[in-house]
Amino acid sequence: MEYQMNSINARKEFIDIADEQDRQYWATRLGVSSEKLKSVVKAIQSMEFSKLKDYLMLEKIKEANTYQRFVNPQ
Repeated sequence: MEYQMNSINARKEFIDIADEQDRQYWATRLGVSSEKLKSVVKAIQSMEFSKLKDYLMLEKIKEANTYQRFVNPQ
């Protein structure tokens, strides 16, 4: 079991927002601007790709009209 956990942790991808090329690559991969990427890293205090991706996906869902109608029924 320990071996399995180590192999999972080894596959985590981290974003180096200090490196402009790296930041641009990940911003493009996530479909956001470089500035948006920096603000998300600051908001969730993580540079792990999967966490950033999940956060952005949730943010997109919250912005959708369907979510707003569900939260604020009229």
